[in-house]
Formats: sequence, C-alpha cells, structure tokens
Amino acid sequence: RIEDHDRARCRRAFDAGLREDLEWLGFLPDGDVVRQSERDARYSEALARLAASGRVYACNCTRSQLRAETDVAPGEEPRYPGTCRDRGLPDEASSLRRVRLDAEDIPFVDLRRGACTQRPAEQCGDLLVRDRAGNWTYQFAVVVDDLDQGVDVVIRGEDLLASTGRQIQLAAMLGRTTPPRFLHHGLIRRPDGRKL
Repeated sequence: RIEDHDRARCRRAFDAGLREDLEWLGFLPDGDVVRQSERDARYSEALARLAASGRVYACNCTRSQLRAETDVAPGEEPRYPGTCRDRGLPDEASSLRRVRLDAEDIPFVDLRRGACTQRPAEQCGDLLVRDRAGNWTYQFAVVVDDLDQGVDVVIRGEDLLASTGRQIQLAAMLGRTTPPRFLHHGLIRRPDGRKL
C-alpha cells in the first residue's frame, strides 16, 4: 500500500524509491499495489456512513485559530477544542470534516509495551478526517484501508503510538469488531534526540 493521501507532498519519485528500497530488503508485494490517492470514492463512502450516524460535521477552523485557542506545550499534541462541533455549518462552508469522538477509554495491548489505555477525545478532540485541500487524513485513510485489506497486525514506529486509540475507535464506528494487533518499535534517533 502506498500511503500517498496527501497529494501536495507525495510524488511518484518517492513511490519508486520506496518500492526500490523494499525490494532491496527482500519485501515483495503480495498483491496489487493500493494507492490511497486512487481511493477517493471508497473514503467518501466511509465518510457518508459515518455522516449517516450523525458523527460528521464541517469545520472551518484554521491552524492559526486553533493555536490561538489552545495552549500547547512544545512537543505536545494539540487538542481540537470542538469549536465547530455544534455550529451546524453547511457542508459547502468548508471541505474540512471532523468526526465526533466519544469520551471513552480505549484499551489495547501493544506487543512490545503491554497493556495500554488511551482516551482519544481528550488527547486530540474530534478527529480530522479530511483537510482544507480535500485530502483524506492519515488517521482516516489507514483505518479504512486496514479494514478493507484485512490487516490484522500493524507494526510501526513509537511516534504513532498516540494514534492507536483513535484508530481503534474510528474502526469500530465503521463496523470493525476486532482491532488489529499493534507493535510500536523504537526509532533510530540523532544524538540530539530528533528522529533520523
């Protein structure tokens, strides 16, 4: 799967380089290559399903507005404060869409760290699923893709650990009854602590 959901940042040259690296490591595709940039209709269908349950709303907040409204420490994840949640903006007011998250604990087992619990509504607030440019977000696209592709094990860097609870919650909203197993591995870092 090529996770090129952000059409402004992704280039076919990156795609070719990624496939070349994977082949060099001995990883070969086990089926047709799936590109998120070609799955707009499927993501729209999943969004419509969530909208039918009353969970989706339009939002026209800018990043600068949100930074001004929230006090976020350096390195801390910003939490959407729910500014547009009950405003009833018409769909044509913005292409940006959010999904209402329930205030609940999401327990899961990380195969490296053990038992974990996250509360996505407090971590990030209502989840952004489509941005101002009309791109589907990573959080939304991977959940739909994992569901469609029957992914049952997700191995990724520990920098994505905070995404786990919200992805499990979103997958359940879309009908997934058993979440995948997760393993979050350590990252290779520079001497100053930044990831390499």
